[in-house]
Amino acid sequence: MRSLTYKLAPGTDLRLFLEELAKRDQANGFVLGVVGNLSRASFQCPGKSAPTILEGNLEIITLNGTFSPSGVHLHLSLSDGDCQVWGGHLEPGTTILKGAELLVGVLDTSSNNLNNNINDNTNDNTNTERLELVVLPGCPWSSRAMRILNNSEIPYFTTIIDNDSAFTEFKQRSNMSTFPQLFFDGELLGGYESLQDLKSSGQLVKLK
Repeated sequence: MRSLTYKLAPGTDLRLFLEELAKRDQANGFVLGVVGNLSRASFQCPGKSAPTILEGNLEIITLNGTFSPSGVHLHLSLSDGDCQVWGGHLEPGTTILKGAELLVGVLDTSSNNLNNNINDNTNDNTNTERLELVVLPGCPWSSRAMRILNNSEIPYFTTIIDNDSAFTEFKQRSNMSTFPQLFFDGELLGGYESLQDLKSSGQLVKLK
């Protein structure tokens, strides 16, 4: 599996982006995390005959689900300006407000023709990055950590905790049960709060 990061521009339709990605690259995978906001959200609530539509400054909380060339199955949760949480099946017409960063895991990458606009942070034996970010799918703190590193232009590679054995391995390695976890040259730096401290103190840039 490869982990791929996409930066979505204002006005991008979130569902259509994933549908087109899957069809263009003949990709099968799932959404690992997302950080960003929406100007409009369209989602199908259980038992409703039509999608629910919200407009305004809407903060994405989670986006989970799968995508393939044959279609997508995605669940969105978001918060409105009153901090009321909404959620349901993601529908077309859900558009990005100021921007969003999307992390996906692609399962069948051997035949994919991935374009040059992808910021591809892949965990393999050939990476030259010294900073390792260990993330948990669907974890908002993992997505925010990814956003901090991308905005600070810090090179890193991503390790995804997608099974119980990987969770146990990193729990033993770091003596931490929370994610994200950050390692530099194999040495533990800490979690999300440690990353924030590095940024606030100006020490994060020294990891370039």
